[in-house]
Amino acid sequence: MQKHPDLAILLRAATPLVVVETHEEVRAIEAFRGCLAEFWKPLYRWSVTHGLVRLDMDMPPAPGQDTSPQGTLRRILQNREKSVYLLLDFAPWLEDPVNIRLIKEICQQQQAEHTLAIIGPKIELPPGLQPIAHRYDLQLPGDAELEAMIREEAFNWSRRHDGRRVKVHKRSLEQLVRTLRGLNLKDARRLARNAIYQDGAITDEDLPQVMQAKFELLGQGGVLQFEYETARFSEVAGLRKLKHWLELRKPAFFADKPLPGLDSPRGVLLLGVQGGGKSLAAKAVAGLYGLPLLRLDLASLYNKYHGESERNLRESLKTADIMAPCVLWVDEIEKGVAASDSDEGTSRRMLGTLLSWLSERKHPVFLVATANDISALPPELMRKGRLDEIFFVDLPGHEVRKEIFRIHLQKREQDPEGFDLDELANHAEGFSGAEIEQAVVSGLYQAYARKEGLNDSHILAALKSTHPLSHVMAEKVQALREWGQSRAVPAD
Repeated sequence: MQKHPDLAILLRAATPLVVVETHEEVRAIEAFRGCLAEFWKPLYRWSVTHGLVRLDMDMPPAPGQDTSPQGTLRRILQNREKSVYLLLDFAPWLEDPVNIRLIKEICQQQQAEHTLAIIGPKIELPPGLQPIAHRYDLQLPGDAELEAMIREEAFNWSRRHDGRRVKVHKRSLEQLVRTLRGLNLKDARRLARNAIYQDGAITDEDLPQVMQAKFELLGQGGVLQFEYETARFSEVAGLRKLKHWLELRKPAFFADKPLPGLDSPRGVLLLGVQGGGKSLAAKAVAGLYGLPLLRLDLASLYNKYHGESERNLRESLKTADIMAPCVLWVDEIEKGVAASDSDEGTSRRMLGTLLSWLSERKHPVFLVATANDISALPPELMRKGRLDEIFFVDLPGHEVRKEIFRIHLQKREQDPEGFDLDELANHAEGFSGAEIEQAVVSGLYQAYARKEGLNDSHILAALKSTHPLSHVMAEKVQALREWGQSRAVPAD
């Protein structure tokens, strides 16, 4: 049984009011049972269906007892034996002023020193009870408990299938335990059961599905986007210096214990021309590290009510911690943390929440922030120590443009060997990766319209008919490139 030392301390000190928000009611009750087994105190449970029942002794409910919330509280108030009372799903009755008064009188009793524990999925205390209450977070299961649960589910599968043993790869079992971290035991059991019952085995092939289900359980749809299969992103063209920088820090990021004298990498800020490949660079980080990618949409976090935007950000960062190890990509970060006089300080508080997380986090989450508008970025975020490095993603050079053409031709089932990639790259000078992709797409449309196979002339015609952003907004793009070349590390 998992130990709960912090809860035991609260009970030894006769803390008058404990609030436990959890969906795992049974596990919460067992936690109280385990703590009181070390030092004896009577333990009672109240529910609206059964009234007050003693748990530490096999005793039937008292005949004729008043099982209503108010009647139960009056009975507790009259009891002089120091006891612990678990009130299940009591939240709806916390709006009754009589119940509030009774709870306060129970908590203020110095002779009895009872402990009331309110247990439920969501508990909002009235102002009168908040100063005397202590919130306790039920500890999530550790690795040993998760592994024991997985083995129990494997045994159950074996019993149902005529004694056949579940095929377990040791490395896959360890990975499954790590993937289930951060979930309560009930949800972790369901995901482990699904993985086992699918094919009677625990293998690496189960992990993406378990990770996806875990993300959905955390309920961050719309705010965080999840992508597990990121290996293909490691083939992004160019970005040589960024990739080398990441490879050097990979051992420190994945180390179970801190390497001597080295901190775990925090993340990078990617600046660059629009369409130049910042988004692909962010995805490439996940691909190179072989990690799930979470994309945070800062705009979706904003709420008109005071404090809600920051709470939404905290919940999203908490989800990233639970999903660790992973890469968290914050796209166009300046739109969420840039100082503004029109949002009543929300953006400054959002920035403070993000910076606190960056400084204090203990989970392996690698942050990749992308930005287009340098002038809007606050200096607190730019300074070293918050993020490890600032990379500038410039317009692609000749060789990188050749590779981009190769990638997009292959993507559309065209043989790159049938094209003059040098000639195409020469005519695409000043084009971003996104604009090169569109030139290939436009060339394909021309070829299909003429009922011809795609060739160089179709793509060259598309390039000649297009004015890239570096020409349309030449002054702004040039100023941005000059800033990046002198103040950031080139990504390629």
